[in-house]
Amino acid sequence: MDQKTTLTQHIKAPADSVWAVVSDIPASAATLSGVDAIQMLTDGPYAVGTRWKETRAMMGRSETVEMWVSQCEAPSNGRGGGTTVKALQGGADYTSRFSLAERDGGTDLTLTFGAELTSPTRFSKIMLTVFGPLGMRITRKALAKDLAEIAAKAESL
Repeated sequence: MDQKTTLTQHIKAPADSVWAVVSDIPASAATLSGVDAIQMLTDGPYAVGTRWKETRAMMGRSETVEMWVSQCEAPSNGRGGGTTVKALQGGADYTSRFSLAERDGGTDLTLTFGAELTSPTRFSKIMLTVFGPLGMRITRKALAKDLAEIAAKAESL
């Protein structure tokens, strides 16, 4: 049982600028109003294996989640690139896939977010069926805000 949503934001900036914002994890608390704090767990540039803890306020409460880069391809030579970020929290496996595609002098940034229960119980399946759509609407709204803020930052570079 899983939940998935996809959003796309057109950004009036080249893919390299969008990538610079998406891959700058230490600065994401300053870029994204939904992120309260970032604690880097690894050193070095953004790459597969980069790990951090991200604290967000979601549905009225603050939660810290450890996240890591599982796939990373920086844009180059007109190719858009993309990255996949994973997290495990509360019996769910979360995947965020950012894809960059150059279009009309700018970049389409597409975010596909998915949540899959790792060890679903009968109760968790019922809860997901009842509350999943509401949770996904709240999540989709937060993700749309993140994309708009990434766009604003990339367009200001």
